[in-house]
Amino acid sequence: MGTDRGLYGMDRMGIMRPLWTGGAVRKVLKTAAYWAILGDQGVLVSTDLLHWEPRNKGLPVKTVKNYARGVKTFTSLVQELKDLKALPDNPDIMVCATKDTVFLSRDAGRNWESLGAPPYRTNGIKAVAAAMLPALTVFLSHSTYGVHYRHPDSRNSAWVELNGGIERLETTANPDEVSDIAVTLAGSVPRIYASQTFRRRIYQLDWEQKRFTPVWSDSTNFGTVDSLDLSARGIRFVREGSILELNYPQPFVVRTRPDLRAFIRSIPAAWGLKPSSLIAWSSNTFTGTDPVALSELWLLEAGTAPEPAHKNTLISSPPQDIARGRQGLYLPVNHSMESRSLAPYLKTIEDGGLDMVVIDMKDDYGRLRFSPNNGAISEKGRVFRPVDIDALLKNLKGRGIYTVARIVVFKDPELARKEGGRYALWDSRRNQPWVGYYDTRQAKGTGVDKDTINETEFFCKQKTAYEILRTYYDERWVDPYSEVVWEYTAAIAEELCRRGFDEIQFDYIRFPTDGANLGDAQYRWRENGMDMESAILSFMRHIRSRVDAPISIDIYGANGWYRTGARTGQEVELLAPYVDVICPMYYPSHFEQDFLAQNPAELRPYRIYYQGTQRTERIGRGQIIVRPYVQAFFLNVSYDRQYYNPDYVRRQVEGVRDAGGNGFIYWNNSGRYDDIPLQ
Repeated sequence: MGTDRGLYGMDRMGIMRPLWTGGAVRKVLKTAAYWAILGDQGVLVSTDLLHWEPRNKGLPVKTVKNYARGVKTFTSLVQELKDLKALPDNPDIMVCATKDTVFLSRDAGRNWESLGAPPYRTNGIKAVAAAMLPALTVFLSHSTYGVHYRHPDSRNSAWVELNGGIERLETTANPDEVSDIAVTLAGSVPRIYASQTFRRRIYQLDWEQKRFTPVWSDSTNFGTVDSLDLSARGIRFVREGSILELNYPQPFVVRTRPDLRAFIRSIPAAWGLKPSSLIAWSSNTFTGTDPVALSELWLLEAGTAPEPAHKNTLISSPPQDIARGRQGLYLPVNHSMESRSLAPYLKTIEDGGLDMVVIDMKDDYGRLRFSPNNGAISEKGRVFRPVDIDALLKNLKGRGIYTVARIVVFKDPELARKEGGRYALWDSRRNQPWVGYYDTRQAKGTGVDKDTINETEFFCKQKTAYEILRTYYDERWVDPYSEVVWEYTAAIAEELCRRGFDEIQFDYIRFPTDGANLGDAQYRWRENGMDMESAILSFMRHIRSRVDAPISIDIYGANGWYRTGARTGQEVELLAPYVDVICPMYYPSHFEQDFLAQNPAELRPYRIYYQGTQRTERIGRGQIIVRPYVQAFFLNVSYDRQYYNPDYVRRQVEGVRDAGGNGFIYWNNSGRYDDIPLQ
């Protein structure tokens, strides 16, 4: 059994012993020639389950920076591998993948070669597989762009899309994510199956027609199928709360395997382990003659939100910790300084059945909104109109309100200008702190934007007399690779914990995304081997070691909806082990305006929050509380102009509750909460 603390074996007498304890194990492979494990140390192979050889040559390495007591050290890690498969009829052929690249080995993992990936605009690879059809064929699945295949031994080999028959995400041209691809041999002919992450569907590939055919579904609107285990008897797989088996021949007959589930659940009870994967075999009724090979066992503990009978039902679950199930609002700090301005919010909290407040202690402009006791904090930041947090917390806690301190991290104009811009994101072209901008063309002296009139008319009338107007974004950034920035942030969080906040929430833990000049941004604190994900990961590891309280982070809604950290470095799978709560901003106004806007279109906010909440939980492998920010503000976009009203806000809340009810936060930057539903 693969676990969070290594690989363990159990004999027929029920005696367990550790086989390898060098890290977490997510998947176990058994072939005729070797055993292989996939985990946080990459790929390891053994022929006797006693001696394990790392086989990572050619796989990318990520450098993690550690900073403690003023000393920097570095740890090299194999980049997280999403999947590992062996060719059924030749175990020397193995395939694996990182978030953005597929790798092939022809010598059982001793050497890996890159097969690249299709030219996607985002990362997000989930699964890989290989088959002889009759040429060697490698498959991948991507969170957004579906399944592709490639013949690596063919001349001018390239990735080819293969999405026919796969159910698509509504209102998009993209197939919904394929969670696994599995290959078995029926005689000498490969059979290939695929499953989906966010809807319970299993497909068989018709290779001749290049099309997937549905073979099983339980017809639910949302659910996960993963870890396809193909045997001579049928297809075993994991879904929320259970293991199922489809018996051959078609039409498939489905049955549950409570014996397997009970066996798996008995292990952690005795050993305190968190099981992730399993291979079991013996000649008895438990497995039959076929070994059982399953992974993604966290799904057995994942709660499944039932199909809502009506949209006002609150699905409750026993709280597992103090952060779970909290429902609150963002409180602008300026409105908390006097009892008169605070009183309306306290009434809204009471009337709305809320129990949480999120308040800025370091705001979007890098200003400290409290008076630190730690002088080192004041040296790096600027105190601006501080609130008396001791009095405020006493008032809120006396009313049973859970308090969350929001800290804006890498968007920080105050720290960016300190010490001559030492900590600032740097402009390599202009040799000064970087600021994002965009350009527009308009006719000279007219104030007419070229894009607002006919182009031919514009150039004829103006005879190319135009000027460039440069507009700078109201953002200034510090370098996310800087350990000094990390230490400053950790010191703020530590003090706020000591002063009495229940939870620390970090926002803008990301890289800048806006600006025609993003290519000019220079990261002077970046160490060799580091990338965006390793910078964010290093920061969160540092924070986790310093903060003894629940930690929440805010992320873009798209980074919670899809398995990607594109543009921002916010990779849910990587961050989940270091945080307690992830707060995606699934604001309907921020998605494409026709996204999930099928009829009835007014239910779009419900759909986005219902599906989004569950998607983030699945991507995070059930390790985190998903507590979305709810859009309680109007944005002047086409959908909001037609549909924004109190029902718009209410439907988001109902979507979160029907998806499991682990909490939410109303967001209105100005503090106007007239649109939120009351009890």
